[in-house]
Amino acid sequence: MSTSARTVFRGSSGELTGKLEMPIGDPKAWALFAHCFTCGKDNAAAGRISRALAAQGIAVLRFDFTGLGESEGEFAATGFSSNVEDLVHAADHLRDQFSAPAVLIGHSLGGAAVLAAASRIPEVRAVVTIGAPADPFHVVGLLGDALPGVEAGEATVSIGGRPFRVRREFLDDIAMQPQCERIAALDTALLVMHSPLDEVVSVNNARIIFDTARHPKSFITLDGADHLLSNRADAGYTASVLAAWLSRYVAAPTATRDLNTDDLADGAVRVAESGPGRLTQQIGTRRHRLTADEPRPIGDDAGPTPYDLLLAALGACTSMTVRMYADRKQWPLERIVVDSRHSRVHAKDCAECETATGMVDRIERDITLIGPLDGDQRAKLLDIADRCPVHRTLRSEVSIHTAAARADRDRG
Repeated sequence: MSTSARTVFRGSSGELTGKLEMPIGDPKAWALFAHCFTCGKDNAAAGRISRALAAQGIAVLRFDFTGLGESEGEFAATGFSSNVEDLVHAADHLRDQFSAPAVLIGHSLGGAAVLAAASRIPEVRAVVTIGAPADPFHVVGLLGDALPGVEAGEATVSIGGRPFRVRREFLDDIAMQPQCERIAALDTALLVMHSPLDEVVSVNNARIIFDTARHPKSFITLDGADHLLSNRADAGYTASVLAAWLSRYVAAPTATRDLNTDDLADGAVRVAESGPGRLTQQIGTRRHRLTADEPRPIGDDAGPTPYDLLLAALGACTSMTVRMYADRKQWPLERIVVDSRHSRVHAKDCAECETATGMVDRIERDITLIGPLDGDQRAKLLDIADRCPVHRTLRSEVSIHTAAARADRDRG
């Protein structure tokens, strides 16, 4: 489980916009993710891998390079060197606001960029390339028929069905990159991930990167994946293997205690602090698990709040009660949607409340009944909604008895 947050920071030529994928509790490491050529931070593979890593305790910042997506700047005025500068600025941002990145991850040309940037970010302990070219000049192949125009000064290039202006300076920049020397001098652990079926950047590039780099280094083949990791399962596999490999080079995550519910009777619920988050709670019945938390900055936003869960109980009970009645009557009810909101209002503003002073709790429940029902049927189903057991519990007098449990019992 993870949460996303937008962030803005200074890049090589203006403000850059990124997304932070945050794990529950304190991250065990921070990572920078460099997207593929012209892709942007919202590329599907970048998002899926970042979220999967965050779910395993690694905070990830991915961002739009200068001139792409939400970031400022003109794409035509950028090049490989500006991408590397943007990565260094992103690392500075993490160092200033959170913690310096220990991991650099790059997809396609982004992989070449993290190899180039690694020596300029002293805290980096591991570098990961995914479908990366051994030399940035490989990207020239994407320019296609527009290459002569670019060589002549500037031309529009179609990449992934989108037009981009590319200048001669871009070619000059990638032609002068000492990438082989950078890889040979890399002083971090390296993981090279590549698909043997990659038709954009051949797997031979992975061999060159791997053979050039010093140990410690690893190679993992992404069998069956395409260059963009467009299959959700391929992106998930990449993230899970990547996270397992990183465990050798980053600190272990804060332990989360397993919630033991073996001794619970049916109908009983156990809640216990989970470990990493300050307010994060594990919720368990004999067969199911949930998580509760409070939003940031009070909590870690790892799950619904207690009041969210209260509304969920009412909504679920309402929908089930209405469904059972409609099915028994054989009415054409196709679907039920229940929206609920909780608030505190002044008693004087509540016409139906018996309390005359102070504040009262108010729950607003909107029920959508989908299907070819007539007016009488809809009215009856709304009436039935008030008969759901949770609704009745909330409206009735409730006695809550609190007692101290035995402290020597392991309840998770």
